[in-house]
Amino acid sequence: MDQIQAMRVFVRVVEAGNFTRAADSLDLPKGTVTKQIQALEARVRVKLLNRTTRRVTVTPDGAAYYERAARLLNDFDDLDASMANTQTAPSGRLRLDVGSSMAKMVIIPALSDFCERYPDIQIDLGVGDRLVDLIGDNVDCVIRGGELSDQSLVARRIGSLNWITVASPAYIARYGMPQHPNDLHSSHQIVGFFSGHTRRMYPLEFQQGEESIDVPGNYRLATNDSNAYTAAVLSGFGIAQLVTVIAQPLLDSGALVEILPDWKQPPLPVHVVYPPNRHLSAKVRAFVDWAADLFAKHPLLHRGST
Repeated sequence: MDQIQAMRVFVRVVEAGNFTRAADSLDLPKGTVTKQIQALEARVRVKLLNRTTRRVTVTPDGAAYYERAARLLNDFDDLDASMANTQTAPSGRLRLDVGSSMAKMVIIPALSDFCERYPDIQIDLGVGDRLVDLIGDNVDCVIRGGELSDQSLVARRIGSLNWITVASPAYIARYGMPQHPNDLHSSHQIVGFFSGHTRRMYPLEFQQGEESIDVPGNYRLATNDSNAYTAAVLSGFGIAQLVTVIAQPLLDSGALVEILPDWKQPPLPVHVVYPPNRHLSAKVRAFVDWAADLFAKHPLLHRGST
């Protein structure tokens, strides 16, 4: 038995929560994963995992073994990377996850530059606004907007996004131009946006000087996807707040009209996030640095502190 390989398999099973997901992420047959765990348990002479039909959980001995094994494997990876980074270009499979609008408007249009710089990196790009389990889904890093809710993760702030309040010309022709955020409470419709994870509905936010107003608003349509949100405001379903990188081209083309320009919204911080117990490999570091540089140079994005 290759003990280091068996340790890697065990750590991946714990992080993924079941044998099937662990096998998929390691590109191994499920039977091989099962045999590796059985051999490891026989070697250490303790039961490391409790197996059920739905999920695998660690025993107390397994939890202790996992903590030490994860640290040891991280040290091995650090050692290998320190040697390899000085001699070879970043390579391998890079698993990313990005919000749908961010992917469409920012990342994908510029991604060919990254691929030209690092031709040996293969990218698996997950796109969507859902909450991602970085460890369970075996994702190397994600780009997300907003304050971080999980303090156990490691994040680098790469920028921030500004907002513009907008509506379609057809909507304005039907409902008129609001003069104050409070007008939205009664005589207007908004496009609602809710969390796909908690189902919480987000209000429209307005600030002017020391005054701050949140408007839940009335809506006929709410969505949890940023591309659908943009499509809804373009279709005249109501007033919405879009980040500048999405809104500005639509304003320039006349597809949307700016609403309440004297009222601003708090900027949205953007982070690259990755698990704390994983070595920041050369391929991940290359992408993080590239993304930070992309935000710094983009005319409609603002570089944040790191």
